[in-house]
Amino acid sequence: MKVKVITDSTSDIPTKLGDALDITIVPVYIRFGDVVYRDVEEITSDEFFQKQTSLPIHPATSQPTPEDFTKVYSKYCNNVDSIVSIHISAKISGTFNSALLATKTMETPCPIEVIDSKFNSAGLALVVMAAARLAKEGASIQDIITETHKVIDQVHMFGMFNTMKYLARSGRISKAVAAAANIIDVKPLLTFSDGEIVRAGLVRTRAKGIDRIYDYIGNKIPIQELMIVHSAVPDEANKLKQRLTKFLPADKILIAKLGAALGVHGGPGVLVIALRQLKANE
Repeated sequence: MKVKVITDSTSDIPTKLGDALDITIVPVYIRFGDVVYRDVEEITSDEFFQKQTSLPIHPATSQPTPEDFTKVYSKYCNNVDSIVSIHISAKISGTFNSALLATKTMETPCPIEVIDSKFNSAGLALVVMAAARLAKEGASIQDIITETHKVIDQVHMFGMFNTMKYLARSGRISKAVAAAANIIDVKPLLTFSDGEIVRAGLVRTRAKGIDRIYDYIGNKIPIQELMIVHSAVPDEANKLKQRLTKFLPADKILIAKLGAALGVHGGPGVLVIALRQLKANE
């Protein structure tokens, strides 16, 4: 039985890894004024952050349309038995709803299951990769759906933004709050709670923020796998990985770049992690 796994570009799954796991990634749209790019396909992470920090226009994003998903689903339905489509939390993006709407307008014998991961970026990536590994092993769609929901319950995310400036420009927080934060030079710490991004604290320096990330991970052991996602701070990501080998082997720690879809809100200097925590009865 062949099951195809599909996600969206907010997952930040590196292209080579996505190809190796046979994951199809539907791009989010990135807009700089009148110029629109398809995330990953037409603009890389590095290119995006160069534009974001040099152009006077603040970028915006828009979710893939139902038509985008219909095209992708139609392409694969003729070649697979079923599709599992896993996406960014429905509480922070309309992407899940676009995918769901596409399935309701299609007439196909190919079953399509759309799943809300309740995460974005690295959290979404861990969920998608777990599903894709099962699909490559030949698991049934029902087994993949069951395991995917199990993995969602195992995943935790935590991270640091360097500034609130880009969150304010995107309308995610008030400009007054961002201005006050910049005056006292604090870095927001963020996590996920029931599919929503919530503030987990503030730190004065990046070093303290990285220590908080490290401590957060230490409190979640044992861990099956972990992903670090960063925007333009590769040295910090690599140093954090080395520290984290205290908790799990280096080959279980993946580093990836934050893509344009989420970089719009985070800007340079984002450092986030997602992990799969093993529970006592697993």
